[in-house]
Amino acid sequence: MKNFKMILQYEGTRYQGWQRQDTSENTIQGKLERLLEKLAGEPVEVQASGRTDAGVHAYGQAANFKMNTDLTPEELRDTINRYLPEDIGVIELTEVSPRFHSRYNETGKIYRYRVLNSPRPHIFDRRYVYQVPESLDIGAMKKAAEFLIGEHDFQSFTSAKKGKKSTVRRIDEIRIETVSDEIQFIFRGNGFLYHMVRIIMGTLLSVGKGELDAKEIRNILTAKDRQKAGPLVPAKGLALMEVFYE
Repeated sequence: MKNFKMILQYEGTRYQGWQRQDTSENTIQGKLERLLEKLAGEPVEVQASGRTDAGVHAYGQAANFKMNTDLTPEELRDTINRYLPEDIGVIELTEVSPRFHSRYNETGKIYRYRVLNSPRPHIFDRRYVYQVPESLDIGAMKKAAEFLIGEHDFQSFTSAKKGKKSTVRRIDEIRIETVSDEIQFIFRGNGFLYHMVRIIMGTLLSVGKGELDAKEIRNILTAKDRQKAGPLVPAKGLALMEVFYE
């Protein structure tokens, strides 16, 4: 049985996230597995580098699956794309070592969050940006972001219930760039908790609006209390850009 790694792009707007669900057929994983099962004549399980939430997009999601086939990787890629809906696409497909696992071997990720900082809507970007009409202090948000760089316990920045799993993660970079009336936030780290980027974004935007002092980020980290951090921003502004492997 061959092991295949694929790089996927998808627009998450109409999907209930990555993970297959018993109550819905409308998930990215579910769509892929049903298609691959038809091609293989037997069940095929697709493992992703991580689960994206409902409404979150991907430019470079990584996944792998094992399958018996005589098709070359290029032929298999083209066959899959022929039958996928137009908002999901396999950009790359390669055969990899039998031991490769897209989640266990992953060493880091880049996410991007887009904010439209204008009272005027961008109609054709409405599915991909979160509109914030209020003026935002870019300098204050950059200062706040500096406190999040490094290895910390991000328990305050996750919606996941407290359990045995560690909430310690490392953020290597938070880059804030202005493009016309859009602000893009780039997050690079070794892993991200459930809702972590979206809660960090809500907190940074609270700083940008003057509702929270940048230095309060240190206290929020120390508190390990979700209630101390900012709100959860909408999923539509978030996209998984790239997954890293050694």
